[in-house]
Amino acid sequence: MQKILFILSLSFLLNSYGQTAVFNSLLQKHVDNKGYVNYKAFKKEEVKLQSYLDYLAKTSPQKNWSSAKTKAFWVNAYNAYTIKLILDNYPVKSITAIKKKGKDAWNIDFAKVGGKNYTLNHIEHEILRKQFNDPKIHVAVNCASGSCPQLGNFAFTEANYEDKTSSLMKNFINDSKRNKISEDNVYLSKIFEWFKGDFTKKSSLIDFLNQYSTVKINDNAKIHYLEYDWSLNGK
Repeated sequence: MQKILFILSLSFLLNSYGQTAVFNSLLQKHVDNKGYVNYKAFKKEEVKLQSYLDYLAKTSPQKNWSSAKTKAFWVNAYNAYTIKLILDNYPVKSITAIKKKGKDAWNIDFAKVGGKNYTLNHIEHEILRKQFNDPKIHVAVNCASGSCPQLGNFAFTEANYEDKTSSLMKNFINDSKRNKISEDNVYLSKIFEWFKGDFTKKSSLIDFLNQYSTVKINDNAKIHYLEYDWSLNGK
């Protein structure tokens, strides 16, 4: 009996690594180093993406998983289903144009994970944000839009989650297209306004920014927020 359980566990583990590798290869192929997505080419490989979604549909995070592994799983699910949503409606100029039965893209319960259907909002706000005190979630999940932190051209794993999200946060904060940083004035992405509480649980917003900013921001710097660009992050 123990041998059978071991074989089943090993089979699940290998399948998990294999399917995450499939998603990783798709991102490496169709997302450039600036997070720009070639949706036209991606659409030609929908079968490969679907194989990853099929894996998600029958897989649930386990209680013995680490927080990094659990976050990586749900972030990958969020990003894969966001890409699926764009491809299903391609060509589309903005994710905000996608509607189904009066619901916007983030409130359509189409993301199947572990035999249950979820909305993108549920994955982000009720699972990732609610269960984990991790502001870097906001650079991990991707809203497929111009002002969104860039989509990484890799899948998240237990081993790379912390390093990759730290790198993405540093890139995001110092990206002059998304944030404009100086010593006395900061013009920030709306993300820092919408989810300010996530970034200020342990310190001030400026303290958080200074963990990643290449420019040292003064404590009394004035904070402004930029308009959000909802145009598609690709073609």
